[in-house]
Amino acid sequence: MNAVTPMYFDDLDAWLSYLESAHPVGIDMGLSRINQVKEKLDLQFKIPVIIVGGTNGKGSTCAFLEAIFANAGYKVACHTSPHLSVFNERARINLENVSSETLLKYFQLVEQARASIAPEVTLTYFEFTTLAIMLCFSMAPVDVVILEVGLGGRLDAVNIIDADCSIVTSIDIDHQQFLGNTREEIGFEKAGIFRTGKPAICADPMPPKSLIEYAKSIGADFWQPGVDFNFQGDQQQWAWNGRGKRFSGLGYPALRGANQLLNASGVLAALCALRDKLPVSVQSIRNGFAMVELPGRFQIIPGQPTIVLDVAHNPHASATLSKSLDKMGYFPYTYAIFGMMQDKDINAVIKPMLEIVDFWYCVDLPTPRAASADYLSQRLRDLGVKDSDISGVEVFNSPATAYEKSLIQVSQNDRIVVFGSFFTVSGVLEFRKNKKH
Repeated sequence: MNAVTPMYFDDLDAWLSYLESAHPVGIDMGLSRINQVKEKLDLQFKIPVIIVGGTNGKGSTCAFLEAIFANAGYKVACHTSPHLSVFNERARINLENVSSETLLKYFQLVEQARASIAPEVTLTYFEFTTLAIMLCFSMAPVDVVILEVGLGGRLDAVNIIDADCSIVTSIDIDHQQFLGNTREEIGFEKAGIFRTGKPAICADPMPPKSLIEYAKSIGADFWQPGVDFNFQGDQQQWAWNGRGKRFSGLGYPALRGANQLLNASGVLAALCALRDKLPVSVQSIRNGFAMVELPGRFQIIPGQPTIVLDVAHNPHASATLSKSLDKMGYFPYTYAIFGMMQDKDINAVIKPMLEIVDFWYCVDLPTPRAASADYLSQRLRDLGVKDSDISGVEVFNSPATAYEKSLIQVSQNDRIVVFGSFFTVSGVLEFRKNKKH
């Protein structure tokens, strides 16, 4: 059987459009296909690689690591997903997005390798783009690579690389159709990024037994909260202890949110575990935590009314968002711009927010996976939200139109919360960006 003719596009958007339908299904768990292409590419790293998995907190953890290593003077490459505004956000080198022109070169190399395999191998959007970004990083003059897991861990595309250190941030119920219906089943999938003899950090304060047992069974250097490290904090500062190392008088991270100290604590464990390969000073740690930026994670837009952007899209993240909003103080009314995927536990995402939100603006999103605004509004009504002078539910055809309406309705002392999906937050960010021009 002959190999196929490789595809060619001279535009990144054209490539991405093609990849959306190049494989029969959008998510196809398993590493056999991507490993074949990896071998053709001879993809390998000769520098330390950190892989970050978990249900929530992956993006924040990657951002902390990226900021700290950059402040320490290392050249750092970071792959995260999904993106909010432009695809290039998924590939950063030295805190800057990799250019489309550079990415095109590696897309073509991946396609040439894929097309040379017989019988033909197809890759999903995530598999193809992740290979291209990893290939780009492997050929760049960098000192450390950070890779965020897309979904799960054991069968995720980034797991074709043997990490020098793996971090699992949190384990909660999400993506059940792929990962299982219990924390024990999901914990086993997340633990698949751990490696024998290598640091395996868990930042979840109550890790499932399956994750602990997997780490021990393969002989990973397992770091467990409350056993190998812990942290304490007051209103002014926080401290961390772990395996003979102590950091005290730390300033709170610039990323806000109820769970950021859990994420930061896992990061410090990873830095300690890697200190022989990638030493960093306490000052670099302080600077990194102080200067880190990550759009869409409890991001508060300066000015009035108060606007909060958060990509929370599962029950655990929604509960964390609710706690964070509750700590912000008094607002006469809170308006929520809310859109999310149909395959999520919608009621469980809504419930923690019912005491916080007064007016719900449900939105359609530009993806077939999304729940319709009408469907979301019905869920809210079923949960007891009523239309009155002090509460209500409305539907909109996009996050932008809902945001525009909210700006008309709110007073300067009110609050707008945008949450439920990356698509919801990106829709509002795109609208704000366009209005500036």
